[in-house]
Amino acid sequence: MNRQMIHIESALCNGCGQCVMHCAEGAIALIEGKAQVIREDYCDGLGACLPVCPTGALTLLMRDVPAFVDPHIQTASMLNPEIKNWPVQLQLSPLTSDAYKGAHLLIAADCTAFASPYNYALISQGKPVLIVCPKFDRLNLVGRLSSIFKANEVSEISVLRMEVPCCKGLENAVSEAVANLDFPLEVTVRILTKEGSLRP
Repeated sequence: MNRQMIHIESALCNGCGQCVMHCAEGAIALIEGKAQVIREDYCDGLGACLPVCPTGALTLLMRDVPAFVDPHIQTASMLNPEIKNWPVQLQLSPLTSDAYKGAHLLIAADCTAFASPYNYALISQGKPVLIVCPKFDRLNLVGRLSSIFKANEVSEISVLRMEVPCCKGLENAVSEAVANLDFPLEVTVRILTKEGSLRP
């Protein structure tokens, strides 16, 4: 598939190993004193390794590479058997998944799980979950949501967001994504206060 992928310019690499230490997925290793991508499918393409490279040897390029496979998926599922899908981060999630097919999908602002773990767990129970920050995540939110809703013919959407102004963007994006569909989709919006309680 064509997706964003790390590229290492070997001539610029000084072998410091900083990128290896900052790659949470283990996609990069030092081989004969140079950093190399050893698992293309483990590279999430987000570029956490870029800012730590002292020589500028790392860049992000669009390339035809295998789909991202999160190496932590088995561990995450073992820690929380209630997880219906993985990854849960919207920008990492596949466009189609058996977990989404005909499902009641929860689209949650990523901070809601921290603002009120109890309410988050209560609302997310039994649902596949996609989390996103409408302010900081770099993606076409409306387009990605529309694609997921349409490709999986989801049956219902719940939105869980914070009361802060930037979180209103998530609610608006879901509404716009639903408006782009050629089938009706019920949307329920729940709002958490900064104190962690649900608005009536």
